[in-house]
Amino acid sequence: MVRYVKRVTYSGLIYCFKNSVQLNNSNQITDNFIFRMYLCKLSIKETAELCFKSVRTVTGWDDGKPIPPECRRLMKLYSGRELSSIDDNWRQWRMAKGELITPSGWGLTPDRIITGNALIEIGAEGDRKYMSKIIRTARQLKELPKSRRSS
Repeated sequence: MVRYVKRVTYSGLIYCFKNSVQLNNSNQITDNFIFRMYLCKLSIKETAELCFKSVRTVTGWDDGKPIPPECRRLMKLYSGRELSSIDDNWRQWRMAKGELITPSGWGLTPDRIITGNALIEIGAEGDRKYMSKIIRTARQLKELPKSRRSS
């Protein structure tokens, strides 16, 4: 399905839109272009390198040719939009800005995960507030696939 660019009465918006989006030859924006550029935030070159395709192939996708399902899934994984394709236990988990985001919305950095695990293993006594956060995080991490936790 092809979406056509519609003129908006506000001329500044049109100016910004034309200068920020490079349209294809027929001045159309396709669903594939929106998916690649705005949802996955990938450039043409990044997409080509990620999917082991040529820039010309990616440009063809932007013009309306179908994106292969394996490339679409890889783009979603790379951009951190979806982790559920790894395993069902990762449903509602995602990556964003270098953090693992839990289903409840917590952002976990690698240091925070390691610190939480270390504190639980040594049985450190501390502030109840921090201990409850650590236990909550540990319970969420317990739900992770065992093959992913051990590595």
